[in-house]
Amino acid sequence: MNTGRWSGVRLDRTHEAMTGHVERGEVPGLVTLVARRDEVRADAVGAKAVGGDPMRHDTIFRISSLTKPIAAAAAMVLVEDGRLRLDEPVDRLLPELADRRVLKRLDGPLEDTVPAKRPITLRDLLTLRMGFGFVLGPPDAYPILAAADEQRLGMGPPKPATPHEPDEWLRRFATLPLMHQPGEQWMYEMGFAVLGVLVSRASEKPLETFLRERIFGPLGMEDTGFHVPAEKLDRLASLYAANPETRALELYDGVGDSQWSRPPSFPDARGGLVSTAEDYLAFGRMMLDGGEHGGERILSRISVELMTIDYLTPELRATSDSVPVFLGGRGWGFGLSTIPGGDGVTATPGRYGWEGGLGTSWSSDPEEDMVGILMTQRLASPGSPRIDLDFWASVYGA
Repeated sequence: MNTGRWSGVRLDRTHEAMTGHVERGEVPGLVTLVARRDEVRADAVGAKAVGGDPMRHDTIFRISSLTKPIAAAAAMVLVEDGRLRLDEPVDRLLPELADRRVLKRLDGPLEDTVPAKRPITLRDLLTLRMGFGFVLGPPDAYPILAAADEQRLGMGPPKPATPHEPDEWLRRFATLPLMHQPGEQWMYEMGFAVLGVLVSRASEKPLETFLRERIFGPLGMEDTGFHVPAEKLDRLASLYAANPETRALELYDGVGDSQWSRPPSFPDARGGLVSTAEDYLAFGRMMLDGGEHGGERILSRISVELMTIDYLTPELRATSDSVPVFLGGRGWGFGLSTIPGGDGVTATPGRYGWEGGLGTSWSSDPEEDMVGILMTQRLASPGSPRIDLDFWASVYGA
């Protein structure tokens, strides 16, 4: 383990770098949190909304894809409970997905299919190898994309959310063939929508109830859930998107009328949660400490190790169009990215974490005994400033 000390002067540079993004109008405000061993440095910069109240350390953010590592941890809890098995077909609990058909070619007609060579497994969902996911291009580029859009499965931006309750969502999804054979392609991110339904059925509870009982409650994550209660709405940051022509920030989701101000029909394990930097620190610290936090055992050390292995084979990397876009040179574990060898600049070997498309980022670094979190609220789009890269470069520089 690295025993070097932080540089206070260089940590001040992190504040300066983040303040620069706010002063340039790229985001109204942000929260950063870095915990190394027993020392925690939290910083709130700017405002919760353009022209609004100051950003606070306990501001609530839509964490988007930082939901995925939590959902993966929930699945591993059920594996430890004996309710799920990694390599068991999901058909036992999701009979809608039995006897899958697979498109002969991605751009082909929906009826031009072959039988799936094998069933979908829990491991396929966690590693995004289910055979269905995002395809770069407009939503009507291929018949399968147009059909998924017609079913309103939530294949695009998070607003509006899919209107379907879990059973109806899965029924509609099951009417579509898979894009690829199970296990043969890495495709972001639909496997986690299916995973949320599977966790709910395996636990025999609504997804949020199970998460609260087995993860949020034991970790003290009191501000994490699929919506913001009325009494906490004043702490929710507004969400913005950049105008594609002027690049000016425009309100994408507000506060009083926020999509996240009420419980969703579909609790989305892909990216539906809200949380705070402090809440997510508890999760990141639990992962770093081998599944334990504050005397509470959430996961076994083996489960954490399984979650943080790189499952992205050279074959998957070579054949997936999604890998360069979403992962670059990183690997993929269960619901999170891995950097097995480090990158020499912003990571030591073994660092893992993920980003959310609404401006959130988390990493846990076992070598440095460090958890880092960045929370902003700006919808990612081509040309968006990479505030997260500046954050990590400055943190590791310290």
